[in-house]
Amino acid sequence: MAFQILLNFFIAVVWMFMNSSLTASTFIIGYLIGLLLLFITRRFFNSRLYIWRVWAAIKLTLLFIKELTLSNISVLMLVLRPKLELRPMIFAMPTELEQEWEITLLSSLITLTPGTIVLHVSDDQRTLYIHAIDVEDVDEAIDSIKNSFEKAIMEVSRA
Repeated sequence: MAFQILLNFFIAVVWMFMNSSLTASTFIIGYLIGLLLLFITRRFFNSRLYIWRVWAAIKLTLLFIKELTLSNISVLMLVLRPKLELRPMIFAMPTELEQEWEITLLSSLITLTPGTIVLHVSDDQRTLYIHAIDVEDVDEAIDSIKNSFEKAIMEVSRA
């Protein structure tokens, strides 16, 4: 991935020198030409184009913003109820993530979302212990996290 980024940047700089123009617009045009050349020669690279990982990271960021907004509204509605009928729960969520930074990112995203917090990560880093402020069904909560954050992190890291 780093090689592709550097190659794209190099193509953009060469394009600037070929046009004898050191402006931002010339660099952007060269960068887009570099992306096109990388796309045409993608079969010679061992991994997917880096632009797909960038796109997956953007989708992860948008997913977090969406979940953050929905969680804030959900917690606000819980607090504003006249009678608090909370079902707090601590549950164990097995994870398929392997690298430390993936697990740290997942733990951070869960903790930054209002109403949930990661209490502990098991020693083998295969299980996260999560506290949620209001849970009706544990399996549903686990599936929700796995199908949103964990899946998006895997798209970024294993693309």
